[in-house]
Amino acid sequence: MRNLVKYVGIGLLVVGLAACDNSDTATPVQGASAESNATGQPVNLMDGKLSFSLPADMTDQSGKLGTQANNMHVYSDATGQKAVIVIVGDDTTEELSVLAKRLEDQQRSRDPQLQVVTNKAIELKGHTLQQLDSIISAKGQTAYSSVVLGKVDNKLLTLQITLPADDQQKAQATAENIINTLVIQ
Repeated sequence: MRNLVKYVGIGLLVVGLAACDNSDTATPVQGASAESNATGQPVNLMDGKLSFSLPADMTDQSGKLGTQANNMHVYSDATGQKAVIVIVGDDTTEELSVLAKRLEDQQRSRDPQLQVVTNKAIELKGHTLQQLDSIISAKGQTAYSSVVLGKVDNKLLTLQITLPADDQQKAQATAENIINTLVIQ
């Protein structure tokens, strides 16, 4: 459990730093194609037991982290403001709702202005998962975070989607599009 918290914390730190980056790098406006690119590229992990689709502008950045772990996969856009982090950790006997509440409390300790959008159990093709959606603020920047926790093949799976929250509805829709492509076997 501590490793999960450590990796999620690292993920939040990476995303927070990317959100705080005052880089002038801007992605070109792509019109309607930016809305429909959530099914851009398929990702298969855990020997095919987990798959999902990412927006076309996100690529695998796992090998570019200074402390890469075999059980952590990072995907982001060129600016680093949009990121998906997948962590496959050791199994736990704790309920997913308890883990999500602990994660929420840890996020709140880092960001007292944290806004929880939802913390609920979801059903995904026969698997019960826990989804924690929140808006995180750091140095005037806001990010929409959607964390999905689940147990797959005796492993604790954490999928964190972080997007700029300038347009919360768009960020929420993009995160939901990614979550809706999740397939667990």
